Amino acid sequence: SPPAAAGGPDSAESGGPAILVTVFPLWDWTRSVLGDNPGGAALRLLLDDGTDMHSFQPGVDDIAQIASCDLFIYVGGESDAWVEDALRNAGAHRPRTLKLLDVLGDSARTETLLEGMQAGAEEDEGAYDEHIWLSLRCARTCCGAIAEALGELDGAHAAQYRSACETYQAALDSLDGRYREAVAAALAEGSPGVLLFADRYPFRYLLEDYGLGCYAAFSGCEAETEASFETVAFLAGKVDALELKAVLTTESPIPRLAETVVENTRRRDAAILRLDSMQAVTNARIGEGVRYLDVCAQNLETLRRAL
Repeated sequence: SPPAAAGGPDSAESGGPAILVTVFPLWDWTRSVLGDNPGGAALRLLLDDGTDMHSFQPGVDDIAQIASCDLFIYVGGESDAWVEDALRNAGAHRPRTLKLLDVLGDSARTETLLEGMQAGAEEDEGAYDEHIWLSLRCARTCCGAIAEALGELDGAHAAQYRSACETYQAALDSLDGRYREAVAAALAEGSPGVLLFADRYPFRYLLEDYGLGCYAAFSGCEAETEASFETVAFLAGKVDALELKAVLTTESPIPRLAETVVENTRRRDAAILRLDSMQAVTNARIGEGVRYLDVCAQNLETLRRAL
């Protein structure tokens, strides 16, 4: 992967522009597009303590960070509904902003209920699906927009940002190719091309990129944790009907739901595997060296097993 822009989510160099991003994938994209960080940017991650973006509400210190930055990068879905108020409260120093759902335009997808999915009290079908970073192709588009925004902020180093972005986009393209090859190989070997999540389902962008089907207990943003008997029975029946070898969870699995689904199948031998949705990456994990491309590569290996 390309050289780091900075060593951690709160790294800063004096004199350069201050850049604030909301969630880890956006931070790591920006870090990569900064490359060697020729402009001495101070790059900070807002949600760095493991808080899920869906439940985040900014405090006074968060508003102060937004007010003092030069560029604020965020997804822009329902979980970011607080952003406009925060920007108004920033006062005279309203930062430049980059809303990535706007960047994606027609490539953005709306939340939708899958067959058998349990609708929760907070379900808002038709709202934008915010989990854009789980698509390597969306990541490519967003990184291009980040490079452009950095160039506008620091014109003296715009060419370096474009170059670092192109290097990173090549790495994204390479991993995208590996995903395509893995899915094609699985389908050629008779895989039904369907994944089943006994959990929330934030992976719509990923699965649609490669033409995969899905069943899941809940939508990606749902706060519900208790699956009904009907939901469990439906998922277990799909495992049996499709002869699926695995049941998937995210990195924050709903307790025992996957085990319960497997226990209600005929064979009771489906593996329980985890795909990392990167929704609540902590400062500690970043300090240990976690990177967006590495997580995507790990997810690819899980996908191979699941298919």
